[in-house]
Amino acid sequence: MKDLKRQTNSLAEGKGKPGIQGTTVLAVLLFIFLATLPFYMPMFRVSLFGKYMCFAIVALGLDMIWGYTGILSLGHGVYFGLGAYCMAMYLKLEASGGALPDFMSWSGLTELPGFWKPFQNPVFAVAMALLVPVALAVLIGYLTFIHKIRGVYFSILSQALAMIFGTLLVGSQAYTGGSNGLTNFSTIFGKSLNAPLTKIMMFYATLAGLVLVFALCRFLTNRRIGKVFLAIRDGESRAGFVGYNTAVYKVFVYALSAFIAGLGGALYVTQVGIISPSEVGIVPSVEMIIWVAIGGKGTLAGPILGALAVNGLKTAASENFPELWSYFIGILFVVVILWLPGGFVSLKEIPGKIRHKMSAGKKNTETGEDKKTAAEQALS
Repeated sequence: MKDLKRQTNSLAEGKGKPGIQGTTVLAVLLFIFLATLPFYMPMFRVSLFGKYMCFAIVALGLDMIWGYTGILSLGHGVYFGLGAYCMAMYLKLEASGGALPDFMSWSGLTELPGFWKPFQNPVFAVAMALLVPVALAVLIGYLTFIHKIRGVYFSILSQALAMIFGTLLVGSQAYTGGSNGLTNFSTIFGKSLNAPLTKIMMFYATLAGLVLVFALCRFLTNRRIGKVFLAIRDGESRAGFVGYNTAVYKVFVYALSAFIAGLGGALYVTQVGIISPSEVGIVPSVEMIIWVAIGGKGTLAGPILGALAVNGLKTAASENFPELWSYFIGILFVVVILWLPGGFVSLKEIPGKIRHKMSAGKKNTETGEDKKTAAEQALS
């Protein structure tokens, strides 16, 4: 009993698994690369990378719950969508100039719905883009983690949540724009969204959000709470047996990831200018998991690299091979899972593995030669 508690406490104190500082260096290099893009890339490509950074923000939140805590969520598009729709409601009302949004008029409404009216205030809209995902995550997390729902059962439940959310958005044509979503935004905080200066400002605002989220996640993972996440991931029953309330920690990290996803969604709308049910359902939620897996879960820098690389490849492949681009993503995923289970960030370990295999082969050869010599001497 004492040995078990000592082992779990040592993991919670950071003695069980040292941090990988090389990933922080990789993240800094990625941030520098992103910060310099507007100086030598056309605005179209800069806007694309702005969108990729929104995806990277979401990937960081997923890494916190999956890579560090062992909770696989297949419905995080819900929280991304909630943040995006809250921000889009403000943008749509500002673009309407006080009039009823066009899709509401087409659906037969004659008055702005009551729950839409507060979103005329940008501060309220931004606050809701962050708090609504957190509120839903706390509710879902409490109902599931308190009742010990975990593993594949939680994954299926989260996927069902994404399906329900997408269906509600499509079915609520008069209030959400239906399958077309919300679009045709013109200004943000009184500034034209199409102005080059506004695009640059939003790009750097997104980069600042990505850096701040990374810093927050790095801060948490380097503290005791981050080590408790690792203890839950590696042995939840053991962590609970020695006194940790694992359900509370899981609800907290799940709500944190929802907060991060909501932020990514709110920034995404300003970069892309549209949000629809097709961008927040089951398929996008699974793609988010792919970004984390390909980049390297449990590293923080890996998900950023994965989101940028996968979406960059997706764009390049779709531009050159419109009908085949999905195959490139599938092949990349299979290759990483089979030969790079640690993701892109594990590429640096390959030389060491090669040297280890070569030294092991050399040692086996020398051992075989020694045995052969000993046998010859025994026969002589």
